[in-house]
Amino acid sequence: MRKDIKTTEAIFPMPVLMVATYNEDGSIDVMNAAWGTMLSRNQVILNLTETHKTVKNIKARKAFTVSIADAAHMIEADYFGVVSGNNTPDKFLKSGLTAEKSARVDAPVINEFPLCMECEFIKYLDGEYGCGVIGRVVNTTADESVMDGDNVDISKVSAIAFDPYTHGYYKVTERVGNAFKDGLKLK
Repeated sequence: MRKDIKTTEAIFPMPVLMVATYNEDGSIDVMNAAWGTMLSRNQVILNLTETHKTVKNIKARKAFTVSIADAAHMIEADYFGVVSGNNTPDKFLKSGLTAEKSARVDAPVINEFPLCMECEFIKYLDGEYGCGVIGRVVNTTADESVMDGDNVDISKVSAIAFDPYTHGYYKVTERVGNAFKDGLKLK
């Protein structure tokens, strides 16, 4: 039997994305964004409102990075979601994490998060059905610790996902099947 429940951001898992930019003074700003995905093979879309410091920075610098948060840095990732860059401009410094300037875009790459997409800002959509930052991915980097030869081993990433039902984080680590292959057994 099924039961009606309160409607919420009911898609699980939701990614825990770290969106990083530079502030006007060159300091680093990072926000936690669960509402984001790939728009196409080389484009990301993030559902962010213009009140975020990060969105202001993206528009000014025309660039940003998107990192996949991992279990080892869950506390820092959550901190970036509960503290606003509008009120705490040095929040990245307080996190204790480190970053390097991207060689391809005017945005920081956070060293501790194992996967990072470097993005050029394309446009900001603001309409009846939502808003969003669209960026073109110009480069993706992975820490060698999560690589298996030339491929990323997601089980080594220990990516975390947001649970909108209970506001929890879950570690994504175990492979359970083969995409575009296992379903063929039913043909």
